[in-house]
Amino acid sequence: MPASAPVSVLLVDDQPLVRAGFRMILESAPDVSVVGEASDGREAVRAARSLLPDVVLMDIRMAGMDGIEATRAIVEWARPLGHRVRVLALTTFDLDAYVVGALRAGASGFLLKDTPPAELLSAVQVVAEGSSVVSPAVLNRLLDRFATLLPLPDAAPEPPEDTLTAREHQVLRLVARGWSNGEIAAHLVLGETTVKSHVGSILTKLDLRDRVQAVVHAYETGLVRPGEADGTGEGRTDGRQHGEVSGPSA
Repeated sequence: MPASAPVSVLLVDDQPLVRAGFRMILESAPDVSVVGEASDGREAVRAARSLLPDVVLMDIRMAGMDGIEATRAIVEWARPLGHRVRVLALTTFDLDAYVVGALRAGASGFLLKDTPPAELLSAVQVVAEGSSVVSPAVLNRLLDRFATLLPLPDAAPEPPEDTLTAREHQVLRLVARGWSNGEIAAHLVLGETTVKSHVGSILTKLDLRDRVQAVVHAYETGLVRPGEADGTGEGRTDGRQHGEVSGPSA
């Protein structure tokens, strides 16, 4: 079988040395190719439209058009045309406003610039495959901060999760706690491919775009509550979660 094409990446950052550092990291992976660079948001939008990269590695804070505006422009341009251009936002500053702004603009991921190289490369691959990546600490802190704005489970309308299987309930709870597919597979004693299939089924059944929306959905419906250790019944791998009994895994 022919080898798959490398993931094409557009680098966007207003500092040449930062771009050079990211280029060095990305090009150390044989399955990643840097196809262009941009130094501001407007240049990023033009480059994305002409190069059609798989992933745009987008700095948030830039003069003129910042990364959030550029992300919105790229996503809104690409979506109706059917182009699969995904944005992975990066910033030095761990500020909730940046996280919320980037994700609302359509970014598929949010990482800090001090993310280890191996994690950055993994995030690029995950985003290119159509999933989402947000640093678990950032995501959980953000959700806990806004927990008071979410409806109380007792007062909320009946959530639509009854369309999910018992196993999908388990997987969704772990996704909502920021666990990766590999971690979920180990915890539930499943194959990672099976977990990925469950996640895809969850997104389809609940009409969600990506894992980030799945996390927010789990909190909004009360399936997971802020402060829970992992949302699953800590340490349980026998399939029973909050009184539920799991059927056979997919």
